[in-house]
Amino acid sequence: MGTKPSDSEHAQRAARTYGAAADHFDDPALGFWDRYGAATVARLPLAPGQRVLDLCCGSGASAVPAARAVGPSGQVTGVDVAEPLLALARDRAAGLPQAEFRLGDATSTGLPGASFDAVICVFGVFFVPGTPAFVAEMWRLVRPGGTLAITTWGPDLWEPGSSIFWSAVGDAEPSLYRSWNPWDEITTPGALKALFTRAGVPSPAAEAVPGEYPLNSPDDFWRIVLGSGYRATADALSPAQQAPGPRPRRHGTPVTQRDRHHHQRGLRHGRKTGPTVGACDHPGSSAAMARGCRYAGGYCQVWRHSKTRT
Repeated sequence: MGTKPSDSEHAQRAARTYGAAADHFDDPALGFWDRYGAATVARLPLAPGQRVLDLCCGSGASAVPAARAVGPSGQVTGVDVAEPLLALARDRAAGLPQAEFRLGDATSTGLPGASFDAVICVFGVFFVPGTPAFVAEMWRLVRPGGTLAITTWGPDLWEPGSSIFWSAVGDAEPSLYRSWNPWDEITTPGALKALFTRAGVPSPAAEAVPGEYPLNSPDDFWRIVLGSGYRATADALSPAQQAPGPRPRRHGTPVTQRDRHHHQRGLRHGRKTGPTVGACDHPGSSAAMARGCRYAGGYCQVWRHSKTRT
């Protein structure tokens, strides 16, 4: 029986995967990063002069809108393990001196507790094996009256493309079949609410909000593979395994050009489901609430919870 990867190994894998995926983050097919980053921020009661911490900030999809919301008198700090993504974030935040980006481990920032009006984590919480401890650490950093917001994907992410992708991976290299898809661990409002509870966050709430993000062409899905967590699996395949061409299926039926066109039509007309959003306000602020969004082919959750003033 193999040993489970350590927390540091998980962080290193995420850094490698998203460092490589950074070369596709600006592709129009990956507009969902900005869409759901901005949607998460829009749900928060941010005001000029406030301080925001964005953990697993990526290329700034949520940090940049947050910086605009808090204005020049506020401050936004983004933390991520992938330096290539941080370079994109710094470029995108040009002209926003209130935004800063740091290379580091989001689970142990060393920042003082109760020092942020809002702590945000969009599509990042599931990369940490000790997820409840990570959420508890985020909650520690929220000041009384402040807000914690977490967004995760939901069930059936990127379908039907995802199933087609994993089927092709299983045909090419069975050991890689669904070998790294941590975003499938927390996919419902109930699971996200339970995570908050295990982390000691009181009275959380969650809501799933439907939405769509259609693909414009079959090639868009491959761009998504290269610009997302699927990149880890794609890069683990050999060049020969990645190359197009007939390949035997599990049941011995060859994949033909006609099959590929059929799959492309499925991708073209399929929908992605969106993200799940969860949030919790520290008591003493606004009432706890959370929302989520369905993504054409995937599903997203956002949580918000406010901490009580004491």
